[in-house]
Amino acid sequence: MNTTTPHPDGLAWAQRLVRFNTVSHATNLPLIECIADHLRSLGVALRLTWDEKRRKANLFATLGVGKPGGLVLSGHTDTVPWDGQDWQTDPLAAEVRDGRLYGRGSADMKGWIGLVVAQTAAWLEADLPFALHYAFSYDEEVGGFGARHLIADLRDSGLAPRLCIVGEPTAMVPAIAHKGVHRWRCCVRGKAAHSSLTPQAVNAVEAAARLVAHIADIGDELRAKGPRLAGFDVPHSTAAVCVIEGGIADNVVPEDCRFHYEFRDLPGSDAAAMQRQVIARAAALEPAMKAVDPASGFRFESIAEMPAFQARPDEPAVRLAQALAGSGQTTLVAFGTEAGLFQRAGLSTVVCGPGSIAQAHQADEFVSLEQLARCEAFLRGIGIHAGRWLAEPALAN
Repeated sequence: MNTTTPHPDGLAWAQRLVRFNTVSHATNLPLIECIADHLRSLGVALRLTWDEKRRKANLFATLGVGKPGGLVLSGHTDTVPWDGQDWQTDPLAAEVRDGRLYGRGSADMKGWIGLVVAQTAAWLEADLPFALHYAFSYDEEVGGFGARHLIADLRDSGLAPRLCIVGEPTAMVPAIAHKGVHRWRCCVRGKAAHSSLTPQAVNAVEAAARLVAHIADIGDELRAKGPRLAGFDVPHSTAAVCVIEGGIADNVVPEDCRFHYEFRDLPGSDAAAMQRQVIARAAALEPAMKAVDPASGFRFESIAEMPAFQARPDEPAVRLAQALAGSGQTTLVAFGTEAGLFQRAGLSTVVCGPGSIAQAHQADEFVSLEQLARCEAFLRGIGIHAGRWLAEPALAN
């Protein structure tokens, strides 16, 4: 068996998927229909769940309908954009060069999805004694909204898989924990006036700045006094303000300001409590604002909520991934995934997939062919190893 390059069918599927533009603000339907058509041609049962505008869809497919247990192979179909990045290749060309597959989404995470789809015929021929499920979602990159819809549909349909492998790029080392990502938009309403008449105005930018400074203080406190979890690059929870907009002219007191901020919380930490600190500070700032204009104040919108994830080293999904990878090694990853959502739904879950997050979201994103080959061997082993771990007790809801 070649351990340095994947089978041509697997590589072709990875390339095919990279060539679809599925940036999160665009539709993913051509990619979903491409996979769905292939699965239908093999007689695989599948179901689609849609976003509100029916511009995007999740695909959930089952090999072995009615069989007990079930292993979910999970991946998201959307990608981040490449605007402003200095690419040396076409982001959608899926070029293979120097032992690498280049293209947006090659590492995160169309390489994984392509290899899974390419294995379908072999798994059907093997007639596995358990159900194997594919869960391919939309909008993971902007908050995990598709996976929430997909999981709710499974629950409503009475489907209850036991284990889940999320194929995010971990260099094929099973990851057993990551931080959560909780992101908000704060909209500040002030009162405009000529800048020579500031006492008659409510400066939305200044009000926002006071709250931004408070969020920075929370981040400082998390760094100085917060809990630690060894194994993370940054071993504590963090706070960050990453986008801010406001004002229209140098001599106009700004009426509006908007900023985005996030908390990346360790497993076991309370991001909701962090947000309550922000809301409390905003409430303390509002009386002075409303004394000038009762319509002024702060408004908050949740724009992303990816729960933290932590698996026990001895639970079934982790031990299965170790058996498939041929190593007892595990790791922790800094980035968020849909693993916490599947875990909350009662599935024993692990994160393990080809490539490195260091190559994802970058110009000239790539996944090495050697990583794809290792992933292919990992997937081929499912028929040998998965039955044992599917017999283990699942997580308690």
